[in-house]
Amino acid sequence: MTELARLKFYATQPHSCSYLPDEQATTLFLDPSQPMDVHVYADLSEMGFRRSGDHLYRPHCQNCNACVPARIPVEQFLADRNQKRILKRNADLIVTPAKPGFSEEYFDLYQRYIEQRHADGDMFPPSRDQFSTFLVRDLPFSRFYEFRLEGRLLAVAVTDLLPNGLSAVYTFYEPAEERRSLGRFAILWQISEASRQKLEAVYLGYWIKNCKKMSYKTQYRPIELLINQRWVTLN
Repeated sequence: MTELARLKFYATQPHSCSYLPDEQATTLFLDPSQPMDVHVYADLSEMGFRRSGDHLYRPHCQNCNACVPARIPVEQFLADRNQKRILKRNADLIVTPAKPGFSEEYFDLYQRYIEQRHADGDMFPPSRDQFSTFLVRDLPFSRFYEFRLEGRLLAVAVTDLLPNGLSAVYTFYEPAEERRSLGRFAILWQISEASRQKLEAVYLGYWIKNCKKMSYKTQYRPIELLINQRWVTLN
């Protein structure tokens, strides 16, 4: 483990929760002046931290512990019948890594995705500045995995390559291609990629039992949840 005791952390003031409308949220984040070191990031991911833009954070709410960090142990993962169908349905896609950057092609896809899938969320309305601040960071471990069909961009999985696994930061995709289940396919692909690179896990962020938007995460089995600072398998 990295020497974490020397790190400084700060907490935000309580604010409205993005996932549970009746709750107030507080976020703990690493001192922004701390360089984004991949080994520190990996150690903090074991403790339930995530990356958003230039910040490493985790929920730190006084009266709620609904946000549970989740990860998939890749060597134990077994695709179910529906997931195998999704893999077969998308076998015609070509996936290539790219350095994070801004392009109108990326933003146009992101804009359609937010407007049609998350118009009720805190990232609506999408803007070029918001897209860049959130996803386009010059970090050596960050990748834009492009999913293309005959050159046409259908999805982008923003993924961090860590010593202990892949961290699925965010995925946006073509909402018109609903039958492909591109969001689920992106996770399945990242599981396969982590296995290929002999990495331990794919980190999926937070699972919230009473949030329908989070329910898809427990469809990947087995999945591990961070409960009382221990990763516990949910079979």
